Amino acid sequence: MTKKTVSRRAFLMGGAALSGAGLVRAANIKTRPWPGNRDDVHCGIIGYGPQGREITATLARVPGAVVSAICDTYAPMLRRAQRDAPDATRHADYREILDNPDIQAVIVATPTHLHRDIVLDSLEAGKNVYCEAPMASSIDAAKSIARAARDASGQIFQVGQIYRSNPQHRSVFQFMRSGAIGRPAMARGQWHAKESWRRASPNAERVRELNWRLDPELTTGLIGEAALLQMDVTYWVLDELPTAVHGFGQIMGWNDGREVPDTVQAVFEFPSGLHMLFDATLVSSYEEAYEVYMGSESTIVFRDRGKAWMFKEVDSLMLGWEVYARKDRFYKETGIALLANATQLDAQNVDPTEDDPNVETPLWYAMQEFMDNHAFGPYPPAANWERGLEAAAIAITANQAIMERTHKEISPSLYTLD
Repeated sequence: MTKKTVSRRAFLMGGAALSGAGLVRAANIKTRPWPGNRDDVHCGIIGYGPQGREITATLARVPGAVVSAICDTYAPMLRRAQRDAPDATRHADYREILDNPDIQAVIVATPTHLHRDIVLDSLEAGKNVYCEAPMASSIDAAKSIARAARDASGQIFQVGQIYRSNPQHRSVFQFMRSGAIGRPAMARGQWHAKESWRRASPNAERVRELNWRLDPELTTGLIGEAALLQMDVTYWVLDELPTAVHGFGQIMGWNDGREVPDTVQAVFEFPSGLHMLFDATLVSSYEEAYEVYMGSESTIVFRDRGKAWMFKEVDSLMLGWEVYARKDRFYKETGIALLANATQLDAQNVDPTEDDPNVETPLWYAMQEFMDNHAFGPYPPAANWERGLEAAAIAITANQAIMERTHKEISPSLYTLD
C-alpha cells in the first residue's frame, strides 16, 4: 500500500484509472479478433469536420474497418480528406455514398441539425448507421430518427454516446451499482474550456454554416453539444432519467454579438429525489471536465477514460481489496485509486494523473463495438436508438430551460415513441 500527495488541480484534471474487487482494467480486457471468414466493413464518413476527422483516424486503428468514402459539402475539407485518406473516394453529395452497394456502414458526423435527413436516407438505403451525439436538435427530429431505427429490422443503428461502449466506464459502474457508494445523495459535473466556438471564413455563407453552434435555431447549446456525454454517464449509473430541469444561461466572456450563452448551469431532478448540478463554460478552463457521485458510503470522482478515485466515509466498512489498493492524498482526504494495476504502475513511478498509453480512447471502443456488430451481430448496441432519444430529449429540454432561464418538466412521453 502506498500513499502519494496529489494536488487539487492534478486530481481533478487527471483522475486515476479504474478497478476494485472483481473489476478489470480496460487494457486487460480481451477483445475478439476480427474473424478471418469475415470481409472488412467498408465505411462512408459523412461530414469531415473535426469529429469526422477524428473518427476517420480512429477507424484506421480498428480491426475490420476500412474508410472507403468521405463526404463533405466544403471543397477544402475534401482536399484535406484526400491527404488524410488517399484511398477513400470523395463526395460533395452524401447520396453518392448511399448509392454505392459496396459501402455497408455510414458514420454521420455532420452538425446536429443535419442528422435527421441523412440518417433517414441512410437507413432507407439499407446501410448500418453510426450517428454522432446528440442524435438530433429537436424532439421531432429525434423521434423521427428513433422511429426509423426501430423499424430498420436487421440493420445496426448506434449513437455516439461513447462512454457506454468504454470498458472502463462499464467496470466502474458495475462497482458503483454493487453498492460501493451506498445510498446516492447528490451528483455534480462540469465541462470547462476556454474557447470561443466562433470560426472564421472569407465566405459569408460558410461563416454561418461553421457557426451553427452559435445559432439558437440550430444548436442544443453547451449542455447538448459539449456536456451530453458526461450527463449520459449520470443517467446510466443512476439507472433513472430526470423528470425536470432548471436552467440558467448567460454570456460572461464572449461579448461578440452571440445569442447562445457561453456559461450555463442546469439542475436536474430525478425520481429518487437526487439532484444533479451541471455547469459548462467557454470562459474558463479551470478543472476542465469531471463528474462527482456522492453517497452515504463513499464519493467517487470520475474523469476521462474511466479514471476514478473513491473517498470513503469514516463509518463505512472496509472492503478486503482496499488493503492492497493505492492511496493518494488530496489535502486532508485520502482517495483510493480505482486502478487494477496500481501497485505495478506505482513501482514504475507512473503518475496516476497521466493517461495510460495502453488504454484506447472511448471513441475507439465505440467504433470497435460498431464494427464487431457487423461481424457478430446484429445485436442492440450499448447506445441504441432508445438511449439516443433519451439523451437528446434531456439535452433539448435542458437547453430550452437555459435559454429561458426557467424550470421545465421533462415529460415521460419525450423518452418514448408513440
